Amino acid sequence: MLNEKIIIGSEEWCAFPSLGIPAIKARVDSGAKTSSMHAFDIRTFKRDMQTWVSFEIHPLQLNRKTTVRSEALVIDRRSVKNSSGTSEKRYVIKVPMAIGEQVFDIELTLTNRDSMGYRMLLGRQAMQNRMLVDPAASFILGDKAKEEISGLYGRKVIKASGLKIGILASNPELYSNQRIMEAGLARGHEMEFFNIKQCYMKLDAETPEVHYRGGRILNDLDAIIPRIRPSVTFYGCALTRHFESLGIFALNGSAAISQSRDKLFSLQLLQESGLDIPTSGFANSPVDTNDLIDMVGGAPLIVKLLEGTQGRGVVLAETRKAAESVINAFKSLKANLLVQEFVKEAQGKDLRCFVINGKIVAAIERSAAAGEFRANIHQGGSARIVKVAKEERSLAMKAAKVMGLSVAGVDIIRSNKGPLLLEVNSSPGLEGIEAATEQDIASLMITAIEKKLKWQPSN
Repeated sequence: MLNEKIIIGSEEWCAFPSLGIPAIKARVDSGAKTSSMHAFDIRTFKRDMQTWVSFEIHPLQLNRKTTVRSEALVIDRRSVKNSSGTSEKRYVIKVPMAIGEQVFDIELTLTNRDSMGYRMLLGRQAMQNRMLVDPAASFILGDKAKEEISGLYGRKVIKASGLKIGILASNPELYSNQRIMEAGLARGHEMEFFNIKQCYMKLDAETPEVHYRGGRILNDLDAIIPRIRPSVTFYGCALTRHFESLGIFALNGSAAISQSRDKLFSLQLLQESGLDIPTSGFANSPVDTNDLIDMVGGAPLIVKLLEGTQGRGVVLAETRKAAESVINAFKSLKANLLVQEFVKEAQGKDLRCFVINGKIVAAIERSAAAGEFRANIHQGGSARIVKVAKEERSLAMKAAKVMGLSVAGVDIIRSNKGPLLLEVNSSPGLEGIEAATEQDIASLMITAIEKKLKWQPSN
């Protein structure tokens, strides 16, 4: 039986003729029971008294322009845990899959995998008694060239004849990074992802350089898009600054990123410019805890560690006693802390305004999950498109300008005193705002680089 099984690698090309998919790259995952495929705009309908499902697929990685509309008989609807541990109800279909020279039926759950690295995941149920996996290998059954894939889907290959643009980030599989890569490629630019930690610098008066793993020199880039994770802010800003010294355009500059990441400094800059912020207090192990609490209007209040990010290191203290306990606990860490008034009337909601080159290109209202508060919006909750008032629009645009950011996610809450600025993010995520507004924000970021460098597509 052993020699009858085919050997596959950690990723392989598959095809689903009945779905109109001649090629889709699958991630092989023996840890997942059922296989899953990327699907959106999922709709059920009745045919011959049975439930069918129609859906759209982006079958190719880093490509949302190639779309296939498919339909199949529904055989089940199951609760499946996704990679983040959250359960979701998914439709299950059973269709023929071609892999190598074999064709057999497999079960697929349908889910939106736009934020994942692969449009398909091949689980152990489909592989059972048929395949053995060599995790160190890829495409054992054969790889496919870009030209072949383009021919299968009847689309032209866009040759990179434009700018050389690098994304400086940590994870190439994040939705935002993939979308920016995709948008740049679609506009004819040469796009590359560079892991910040794999870059290193040569400081020299005559021949300063940026090197990438293996010794490659990156001085020939036209522009970079820094997407710096908070944990590597210092090194990421130093790297961005070195690129800038070489005359390479950074969509967000190192100085702007650095000051936006400093919670206290950014609030001081916004305050200095006369922009409304929540009443805040800053201290380092204060003896007079009660005065610090009274400074921001008493409890309830929010306590933040300056080093915290995306809702981490942020605590809502609902009573004075709780506030004293949290502040004293942070004191024991010998950490700088920020206390801020809690705006109850915001009801766990905030506005995220996406600003590019001084203009708001999209805005959403974000709501925290039930039982949570605004700081935990990043860790769950929902988003919907919203129309911002003139005062809110002006506040967001001024905030981005004060911080010196060409691209910014400006967070605002609505209070009885009017709109208040919470934060200005130098690496705003695209997934939530693109999903809610259905706008191609990534392409607008690429367009901002084109305008700055006065680049025009050739006819």
